[in-house]
Amino acid sequence: MKKLAIVGATGVVGRCVLKVLEEENIDVDEYIFMASSRSKGKRLEFKGKEYIVQELTEDSFKKDDIDYAIFSAGAETAKRFAPIAAKCGTIVVDNSSAFRMDKDVPLIVPEVNADEISNNKGIIANPNCSTIQAVVPLKVMDCLYKIKRVVYSTYQAVSGAGRYGIEDLENGIVNYYKKNFEGNNDKYVLNKFNYPIFNNVIPHIDLFMENGYTKEEMKMINETRKILNKPELKVTATCARVPIFNSHAESINVEFENDFKMDELIFELKKKAGIIVMCDIENNEYPLPTIATGTNEIYVGRIRRDYSVQYGVNFWVVADNIRKGAATNAVQIVEELIKIKNRK
Repeated sequence: MKKLAIVGATGVVGRCVLKVLEEENIDVDEYIFMASSRSKGKRLEFKGKEYIVQELTEDSFKKDDIDYAIFSAGAETAKRFAPIAAKCGTIVVDNSSAFRMDKDVPLIVPEVNADEISNNKGIIANPNCSTIQAVVPLKVMDCLYKIKRVVYSTYQAVSGAGRYGIEDLENGIVNYYKKNFEGNNDKYVLNKFNYPIFNNVIPHIDLFMENGYTKEEMKMINETRKILNKPELKVTATCARVPIFNSHAESINVEFENDFKMDELIFELKKKAGIIVMCDIENNEYPLPTIATGTNEIYVGRIRRDYSVQYGVNFWVVADNIRKGAATNAVQIVEELIKIKNRK
């Protein structure tokens, strides 16, 4: 009898977790949905049944024998409740940044380092959305040619900023049409961003650090090193928010320690589970956010040699940041945990 709890079930990522669970049909017998007191008593339809959302409290994991829990409720909630759940015997897969860089918590992308899942002490961290889609192709390349340096430039959708980020873009679109077609010059309130995101690009995601990088950029740098198990890897990043609703795009430049063959690199990427290669420039085929949205795969294209260094390559990566960047990756981790338990 396997029980799975979804914490933050009514949020943007939580609801996507439910969609993925319905599609994947994993080996779970009972589901429990939890959220904050604001969502207590809400009803959710899931797999043809109606569930009532429970309030998350410090006793939530004491009264039920819950095997696994996916947390999608923010870092502060995770810091408070995940250790309690783990102490009660629940294995927590946390979507927040709370435990990602904890040396005792595995940071998992199943296509990259599934072998580290069993090393958990009750908590497993789901990486940042922008990191997840990058490290899957990077792992393939590192195994082949040994990565020396990575340069990230990201173009991140507003859904990565949550409901308020989505609202800022929606309100900006409405305001633009009112201003240009109705003559209405009323200003609208920004709920999330420092500047209007519609018709704009904001090179600022999360807080600025003393070193001039943002927290988002440092997340990508540090998480890439941890997931690839290369603590000294040279990584740099610039992260920008763009006016699209869903799916992050990334331009990635990689320098290898060894020479590489382009045909071999593309062949190995095509073989990798979870990757779809779209790299046919004659027919203008390359990954787009509109293609990735609503899917679980990572799309790779615009693969080309970087002639400015001895052994370099450029490529373009797109993935649905709410699905593979959060919900799907968490569900995949739970699936791996269940496989491990079933083998015992």
